[in-house]
Amino acid sequence: MKLTEYTIDTGAPYPESAALEAFQPELLGQQRADTHWQALQGGNLVARASLWWRDVPRIEGERLGVIGHFAAAAEDAARALLDACAGRLSQAGCTLAVGPMDGNTWRRYRLVTEPGDEPPFFLEPVNPPDYPRYFERAGFEPIAHYSSARVADLAAGDARIPRALQRLEANGIHWRALDMTRFEAELRAIYRLSVSCFRHNFLYTPIDESEFVAQYAAIEPVVRPELTLLAERDGELQGYLFGIPDLEQERRGEPVDTFIVKTVAAAAQRHSAGLGSVLVAESHRIAREHGFRSAIHALMHDANQSLNLSAHYAHRMRSYTLYQRRLAAPS
Repeated sequence: MKLTEYTIDTGAPYPESAALEAFQPELLGQQRADTHWQALQGGNLVARASLWWRDVPRIEGERLGVIGHFAAAAEDAARALLDACAGRLSQAGCTLAVGPMDGNTWRRYRLVTEPGDEPPFFLEPVNPPDYPRYFERAGFEPIAHYSSARVADLAAGDARIPRALQRLEANGIHWRALDMTRFEAELRAIYRLSVSCFRHNFLYTPIDESEFVAQYAAIEPVVRPELTLLAERDGELQGYLFGIPDLEQERRGEPVDTFIVKTVAAAAQRHSAGLGSVLVAESHRIAREHGFRSAIHALMHDANQSLNLSAHYAHRMRSYTLYQRRLAAPS
């Protein structure tokens, strides 16, 4: 097996592979990867991964290296590639490798480790079932756990909501549906609040407003504005819930009767206490009025407030893991 470092800046031809899912090499430049590695067997691409060490999340006491764009056709190829990636990150001065993560948590990251019985939902990251084993046998162990949960009954209530609703309205906070005639302006307001709300999240890294807007603009054609709620006070955004229909149901030939709570954020202000819970409850009520029967609370960090919001309604349907590997000092 031959391990080779792909030269990003020259735009060298990228090898095709029948064994791996398709890859867009232009992402390497767009997402500012520091290098990209390939494992070749008989001239065929059998594993790949990109590395980041300059623009990466921070962990106190560590210099982080990130492994993303990972794919492998077999365990021996994965092991050889991950070992090579660890060595390269060590040479770059990193003390800890984290993956899989495509540079930061705004992009694709983590692996499905407890798939459960339910099929994938729209925009959910998926991976071959062997990938967690590939990481674990290459010396990686969990650094964070995540989960998605299903709400089977959108009429289920939370006893805290009426009082929180009354308090928020008394404080001048009101919410409305996303305005699709001002879609980009709405996204820019959501971006500004997201940067403020998420800056203390685990492995947080800021991204440019343009990249954030581009990510959401890509799904504009399938956005249902009534499923996204924007909470405002005196014209200033205080919180939002971004919801989308589960279009994987349509692709399976099923009626689309499930919506996905993709992101919930609320400003950490006294006057907005309880806003996240109210937005979740309101999204359930509105979705039910529009014919939806269930919801998925998607991709929650098991230590985040979002899991507490979800616990009042939902049961866990799937689990995910992000991995770490301690790096040896370069010899």
